[in-house]
Amino acid sequence: MKIYLSGAIEHSPDGGRDWRRGLARRLEELGHEVYDPAADERKNLTDEELREFRGWKATDPERFREAVRKIVAWDLGRIETETEAVAAFWDGAAARGGGTAAEITLAFRRGIPVYLVLGMSRTEASGWVLACADRVFDNLEDLCGFLATTED
Repeated sequence: MKIYLSGAIEHSPDGGRDWRRGLARRLEELGHEVYDPAADERKNLTDEELREFRGWKATDPERFREAVRKIVAWDLGRIETETEAVAAFWDGAAARGGGTAAEITLAFRRGIPVYLVLGMSRTEASGWVLACADRVFDNLEDLCGFLATTED
């Protein structure tokens, strides 16, 4: 199964890398193909955009918007055309941003299964996000256990 790893990048202290690395390794061992958007920083950006876009948020909002729109189009396009399931980690950092909720919502609308792992209590989690999820897990281990028994 082709699985897209959704979760905070912008507001995550480590850019959303740690949990994705560990989960990607586990899922690949189970025979799944994984796309990690945090590991694919280049996407469709030019060298200058890749190097400068974060700074443009404060100094050049128009250039920032143009670069980030390219990232949004890349990631959402990947979900629409190359993804069979979304594994999402919803925590306080994800709740501060917009991308994770958008990816989960798009997958839901497209009929792509969303497997949500909570990094907060269920009562604190977004009702919208919970409603878009096909399955909700309390931790990454439970998600891996479920995906170990899921057919492609």
